[in-house]
Amino acid sequence: MSKPKIAIIIGTTRDTRFADKPAQWLLENAQKRDDLDFELVDIRDYDLPLFNEVASNLWVPSQDPRVVKWQEKLAEFDGYVFVTAEYNHSVSGSLKNALDQAYKEWNHKPMAAFGYGGVGAARAIEHLRGIAVELQMVPIRNAVHLGGGEFMKVSPLGANGDMSEVDAVLQPSLKAMLDELAWWTDATKAAREKTA
Repeated sequence: MSKPKIAIIIGTTRDTRFADKPAQWLLENAQKRDDLDFELVDIRDYDLPLFNEVASNLWVPSQDPRVVKWQEKLAEFDGYVFVTAEYNHSVSGSLKNALDQAYKEWNHKPMAAFGYGGVGAARAIEHLRGIAVELQMVPIRNAVHLGGGEFMKVSPLGANGDMSEVDAVLQPSLKAMLDELAWWTDATKAAREKTA
């Protein structure tokens, strides 16, 4: 039996984004597990327009081929981890738009988050969880927060060090998040298969 697939979604698209650094750290650490398969998915690669469909794809099939390509990619996965910054107490506009471009593909799957910034993107992750509920995802409790002095150790705004400098601080929350994600992935996958 194949292992459940989890997308690690990079949630910002700015040229100067910091997201690549924590996303790569997350992928490398997540791939050490033997119960889930992980893939990095960058919304930057999909050139998504601002949402302009007739309605959500719950009601009407999407027409823009870029949007359909995004939906097809999302459908491959059994769960998601969003790597997110905090923009004005929320997620980036590019991540919100990417979330809005699909509906059915998110349903009945768990989501987790790795946030970074001054307060570890805590407010953005809280907002993301509310969005996830509306998309019928299962937001899990545990998250990874890279904030404050630890963020400044690895950010270009600070010392721009290697992620290894904050590894020990992040590992406990990473383990808790991935353990919980694995449990919910198994539970929701079994339920989706039962009702398919």
